[in-house]
Amino acid sequence: MITQTLAVNGAKVYIVGRTQSKLDRVVSIYNRDIEGEIIALPAADVSSKDDVRRLADEITHREGHLCILVNNAGITSQTVQPESSTAEEMKRNLFDSDKSTAEDWLQTYQTDVVSLFFMTTAFLPLLQASTEKHHGWSGTVVNIGSISGIVKLAQHHFAYNAAKAAAHHLTRMLAGEIAAAGHKIRVNAIAPGVFPSEMTAGESDEFQKSHLEKGKYEKKVPAGRPGRDIDMAQAVLGLVVNQYVSGQIVVVDGGYALAMGQ
Repeated sequence: MITQTLAVNGAKVYIVGRTQSKLDRVVSIYNRDIEGEIIALPAADVSSKDDVRRLADEITHREGHLCILVNNAGITSQTVQPESSTAEEMKRNLFDSDKSTAEDWLQTYQTDVVSLFFMTTAFLPLLQASTEKHHGWSGTVVNIGSISGIVKLAQHHFAYNAAKAAAHHLTRMLAGEIAAAGHKIRVNAIAPGVFPSEMTAGESDEFQKSHLEKGKYEKKVPAGRPGRDIDMAQAVLGLVVNQYVSGQIVVVDGGYALAMGQ
């Protein structure tokens, strides 16, 4: 969604992920008849500091600056069941369960929070170089959080929701510290509701797209449907081009938070 949005609007978009075949498939399908360009970098894990350093060095060598950084990596955590008739049952579900492990919490946090910090801080010189190169522009970071980091319920995955809440707060901290240091780099986040992805749908098709049945969400989301590509595209473009927005968490959820309660 985001890669296509930026590329069709003229951006040269470098993409990276842990699976090279998926990156190459995106390029082969979508890097045609567009104003911009999609380029797949060698596979890397953005939760690894060494891999992030290598990525920053690669972009430095190729471009010397970076206008937009989108941090979109994320994994979900094990699901657990807080619903219970007694406190003892709740303990069994949330503490005694084999699904409830420190490793699950740490892996989720490593990918959903630590990677945002590593990527943003590693690319600061390249983002500042973009600010200095383009008059009236500020290098910008868009973190992809989640409505799960805002709603008050755990939705059966405590570690994931806690990590996304941390990602939102990290976004504000980075924006604040960067501004306090006098660097003109904006940092914002998008908190999507239910959008089709490999995480929510469990799979993707031959076009590297995932699908969700509208009927499952007609009563769960005031909008009556899951999010669409165009919903995310409009949110991303708005944050990228609006030079007067920084440190904000933009909710794009079809009214889900209203229904769930924050």
